[in-house]
Amino acid sequence: MSTVAGLSELFPSASSTQAIKNSPSELGQEDFMTLLVTQLENQDPTKPMDNLQFISQLAQFGTVTGIQELQEGFNGLSSALYSGQALQAAGLVGREVVTGSNLALLEQGENVSATVELPENATSMTLYVQDMSGRLVYSRAMGGASAGNLNLSWDGLDVEGSELPPGQYRLSAEAYINGQNQALTVNAHHRIDSVTIGGDGAGVLLNLADGSQIESSQVKSFL
Repeated sequence: MSTVAGLSELFPSASSTQAIKNSPSELGQEDFMTLLVTQLENQDPTKPMDNLQFISQLAQFGTVTGIQELQEGFNGLSSALYSGQALQAAGLVGREVVTGSNLALLEQGENVSATVELPENATSMTLYVQDMSGRLVYSRAMGGASAGNLNLSWDGLDVEGSELPPGQYRLSAEAYINGQNQALTVNAHHRIDSVTIGGDGAGVLLNLADGSQIESSQVKSFL
C-alpha cells in the first residue's frame, strides 16, 4: 500500500463521508482533512512532504479547534453569570441604600432618613435641613451620642411645623466634640426603584427614587 493510499484510508475524501455544513468563512475538521489529503496526492514525489510539517499542521488545527471550544465554553459561562447577576439585582428593588450624598428626597407623606458619621463621642449634635436654594428650613438640637454611625430621620416639617413640599433637600450636621463644634458627614438614604444590568463591564446600575443612577460599588451599605 502506498503512502497516499494509506492516508486516503485514514482520512477519507469529502465524497466518502457525510459533509459537515460550515459557513463560508469557517474551515471545519472535514475540510481540513480533505485539503491535507489533496495536498499529499498532488505533492512532488521527488520532494515529499516533511513529516515535521505534517505534524505541525495537525497541531495547529488542533490548537485552533481547542481555542474555539474554549471560547464557546466561556460564552456559556458568561451567559450564566449574567443571568445570575440579573436575578440578584432584581432582589434589590424596593430596598434602601446609604450613598455618599447628603441630598435627600422628600416624598409626600414620607420621612427622610440619613446616617451621620460620628468620629468621637459628642456632647451634643444638631441636624440642619436646607432646600435647594440654600435656605435653612429646619434644624434640631439633640443630646450627646457615642462615636459611630447614627441613623436620623426628618418628618418633612419646617421649624413651625408646616409640611414642606416634596423634593430634594440638603442635610448637614455638626457635633460638639472636645469643646469644639465639628462638621459631620451625613449620608442620605435612598430607595432603589429599579436596576439596570450595564454593558461593557459596567456591572449593576441602581436607579434611585430621586432619578439618579449609581453603580453598586458606590453604595456604602444596604439597609
